[in-house]
Parts: sequence; C-alpha cells; structure tokens
Amino acid sequence: MCGIVGYIGGREATTVVLEGLQHLEYRGYDSAGLAIFHNGRIELRRSVGKLENLRRILESEPIIGYIGIGHTRWATHGKPSESNAHPHIDCLGETVVIHNGIVENYLRLKNQLQAEGHIFRSETDTEVIAHLVEKHCRAGDPLVEAVRKMLSQVSGAHAIVVMSAREPDKIVAARLGHAGGVVIGLGEGEMFIASDAPAILDHTRRMIFLDNREIAVVQQDGVVCLNLEGERLLKSSQIVPWDPIAAAKGGYKHFMLKEIHEQSTAVMDTIRGRLECQPPRLYLEDVLFSPQELRNFEKVTIVACGTAWHAGLIGKFLIEELARLPVEVDYASEFRYRDPLVDERTLLVAVTQSGETVDTLVSMEEAKKKEAKILGVVNVVGSQASRIADALIYTRAGPEIGVASTKAFTAQLVALYLFAVYLGQGRGLLNEDRVRELLQDIAELPVLVGETLARPAEIYEHLANVYFKCHNFLYLGRGINYPVALEGALKLKEISYIHAEGYPAGEMKHGPIALIDELMPVVAIAPRDRVYEKVVNNIQQVKARGGIVISVASDGDEEIREKSDHVLLIPRTSYHLTPVLAVLPLQLLAYYIAVRKGCDVDQPRNLAKSVTVE
Repeated sequence: MCGIVGYIGGREATTVVLEGLQHLEYRGYDSAGLAIFHNGRIELRRSVGKLENLRRILESEPIIGYIGIGHTRWATHGKPSESNAHPHIDCLGETVVIHNGIVENYLRLKNQLQAEGHIFRSETDTEVIAHLVEKHCRAGDPLVEAVRKMLSQVSGAHAIVVMSAREPDKIVAARLGHAGGVVIGLGEGEMFIASDAPAILDHTRRMIFLDNREIAVVQQDGVVCLNLEGERLLKSSQIVPWDPIAAAKGGYKHFMLKEIHEQSTAVMDTIRGRLECQPPRLYLEDVLFSPQELRNFEKVTIVACGTAWHAGLIGKFLIEELARLPVEVDYASEFRYRDPLVDERTLLVAVTQSGETVDTLVSMEEAKKKEAKILGVVNVVGSQASRIADALIYTRAGPEIGVASTKAFTAQLVALYLFAVYLGQGRGLLNEDRVRELLQDIAELPVLVGETLARPAEIYEHLANVYFKCHNFLYLGRGINYPVALEGALKLKEISYIHAEGYPAGEMKHGPIALIDELMPVVAIAPRDRVYEKVVNNIQQVKARGGIVISVASDGDEEIREKSDHVLLIPRTSYHLTPVLAVLPLQLLAYYIAVRKGCDVDQPRNLAKSVTVE
C-alpha cells in the first residue's frame, strides 16, 4: 500500500528517491516525505497530498546528500498530516524510519517508551519503531543489531527501512510477515531499496527480494542479508524483465486507458510459449505436478481479493467443467478467519496481481499448514506469493499502473483457462481432439481482444454523456458471465464513485427488480451462449418496468437490439472465453463515465493498488 524507496551511492539521493516514489504513485497515498543524510545530520522534508507538494518544499528548502530514504503513505494510524507523514525520527534526531504495515502492539510499546522518557511527535504506530531502534542504539548496539532486536518486539507484519546518523554508510531494510515487498536493487557503486520493482527499474533490473524474517544491510558496494537470528544468508539476485518505458503513458490520456488497450498483448504474453499443437498439450513451465498428484486432488479452493476474486469465480466455472473437480471460491480476508476444510487432497489456487496482498498470503500459509498444495496465479516476478507457492503461473501482464485492474484481470482469466485445460488433460478427462479445440480457441483470443478494442470510442463517449449523472447502475449476468457483471460494477464504482451492483440475472426478481425505474441503467451481459435466452427474458423484465438497458451482445445479434436501448458488441468466441471479451466494453464504459465526471481515473480516492495491510 505505502511506497518505499531508498538510495546509497554517488548520485544526489533526493532526485533518485523522488523519481522512485513517482513510479509508485499508482499505489495511492495521502502524504509523502524523505530523509537525507546531509552535513553530518539527517534532514527531513514532508508534506500532505501529492508528491508535487513535496517537490515544492524541496525547491525552497533543498537538501544535498548521497544517502536517503523516502515514503508515500496511506493513513492507518493518525490523520493525513505533515507530522504523521513518514519518515519518522527518534528523540535524538539520529534514527529515521519508513514503514509499511501496522504495529499491532504499538500502544503498549508507546506507553512503555514514554514512561522511559521518549518524546513522541506523531499519532502514528510507526514512530515506536524509531524510538525502539534509538533505545537499543543508546545501549551500545550497532544499527543492524538494534533493528534485529526491534523486530523481535513489534507485533504484526512489516516492511521497514532504517537510516542512522550514527552509521551513515548504510541503510538497513527488513521484512517481517507479509506487509509488503522489500526489493534491493544492485547497481555499480550504488544500491537501491524499494517496496516494488517499478520504483527502481530505471536504474537496475538485478534485484534481491527479501522474504519473511529477513534483514538486508545495504551499503554502497553491496548488500549483506541476515535472518532474524542474525545468521548470514546467501541470497541470489534475479533479473526482473520489466521495461521502465512500459510505465509511461505512451500517448494515452490515462494509464488505465493505455492498459485497457494493452490487453491484446497481455493475453498473448500469457499464452506465449505455453501451447503445443502436435500433440496438443499445455506447457506450464512452473507447474510440475505429476499426473498422479493431479488425479489425487479431490477439490480446489480459490482464494483472492477484489478483482482477482471475480477472476476466481470464473475459474470455478472453468475448472469444474473442464477438470470435473469441485471448486470453492473464498475471499482471502474471510478464509483466514475460519478453520477451512483443506488437506493434502486440496489444491489451493491463490490469485493475486501483486503477489503481496496480505490476506491472500496468510491464506496460502494457512493452507500450507494443512498440507494443501498451492498454485499461485501471479503477475509480479519474485513476489512473496511466488515464493510460498508450490507451483506458479505467471500472468506476464507487465506493470499495471492504474489502480483499477484491467489487463491483470484478463490475464488472470487466461491463466486460469490454461490451468483448467492442463488439469483436465492431466486427470485424463479431456481427449486429444478436445484439447486441440480448446487450445485453438485460446490461440485466437488475442486477435479477438484487439478487434474489440479497435472499435470506435464514440459509443462509450455518448453513453458517458447521457448517463454520467446517474447515481445507480445494475449489472446482470448469468452462468460464466455472472462474475463479469460483478467486475463491471466494481470498475464503475471504483473510478466514477457511482453506486453499482452486480447480480446473477436470475436473482433480479428476488429483490433488485424493486429498484428498476427510468433513472437506473441496467447493463446486461448477453452474448450468444447457452444461457442467452434466459438473459433476454431478464432484459424484457427490465424493459417492462421502464428500465434502461445497455446490452453487451455478440456481433450480428439483431434480436437484442430490439430489446435494448444501447448495444455494445463483441466478437463471438467459445463459451469459456466470453468473459475475456465481455469485460472489455465494461472497462471502457466505466473509464469514459469517470472521465466525463472529472474523476482521477488512475488514482481513485481511498484506493491503493497493492493492499498489504489488513
């Protein structure tokens, strides 16, 4: 959720840190700050609001230095204010801390520290970390030992970066639990620290990812990694394949629009190298379950949050039909608080774009304790989820900067489709002809996605002009496209702040029909599939009550035009892949309505890209 950047080297640290924080703006934040070691002391600059406010402060009060740390914060403890913004400093002005996570026992620690004479200047839980490190340093401990002792005292999950004027040749970073990533970037005569790889991709692609209970001592000429017991670790670096140019808008008005139009490429990249035609089979390079293991699974449980949960619902349809295994789909935030019935015969599928979503990570660990096998469907290479999982499908969607997920969602759908076919084939349920048919369908999908997105934007702009003042929308879908209705409603509410609800179309008459009038648009997902007639009946029920109908329908469907006020057409494809195409018009509809309302499309209020605290 919060953004972390650190630098030590020969360049001016303020510039490097600010540029890194700018690359993390997509996470969302309400304040920002940095600390630079300058002329023998640490200096802070902090501000409420966007990074531009911090830049203005630095223009009037510049700091020159070659080691520094910076942070963008979403408020958890304490309102957004300059005093609550990170970094936080100790009583002596010697130790500064930036932090992602929640110190669950901070009140007890704060009371204890205040009783010992420590002066607190903020309302945050993070400040106790600075004072704990100060306390241990005063007792004579070197910085890394002080950090190690501090980590044994705080409860919760944390990503922490500490800098001290006592030891200005190093920065200490640590990860405890699953409160967000800690990435160490390896340069030549310079080192970088970040909470997410895009922050430092301009400078290096060679990175080390800290795992739970690990500490990194970062100096200009290298990094030493330790575990929480102080034992030295041998950690290898990884080459992260993202191109920093991909984070630029490339001529689009917003990142979200750019990422919507990148979906043909994202789908192709998810498929690339994974299909074999003769004999027809799937090659999932990081899924190494044996045929016997695949046959031994008795059920699948999918855990995810938000948009990824919608992908999981579609995955349920795919896996149950193609692999004939019962599938449960859980919100990860709920899964962790019950005693789930999973065991060694269960396959847990964790779907997470960032690979750092705390609820999903804890769910994975809970399942692992019960001896379930875990498959991760993940976008970010080196993320925590990718290290917990027994098997992986990287979606390869590339960096997604817009907070409202678009290309990551469709890539997840494709990955789940691939796995459903793989599972069905591995369990001996799909013969060669059926596999060949399914692979042919997915091979054609990138072209169909591109064709859908190439259609004129004017219809969406027209709909936005007509309906942007509406206060409520209802989205309806049936079968495999019911989750698409949920996702369409989520996109609209996320970025336009219009209240929207998604429903199974058959449930409309069990309550939501009472809301329908001439002021509430109803969006119906109605491709020509096995439940088409059922959805048309629901559309007629809406029209009979004076409702407005916007239908997502298949090319050439003239019947539905007569029953709808507006029609958004998509190409025809197989039943299993209609969700990938059907969601595209809903993304565009939400986007153009939000733009018409003047909303911040890429950074909607109150939302963050990677939710790494509970």
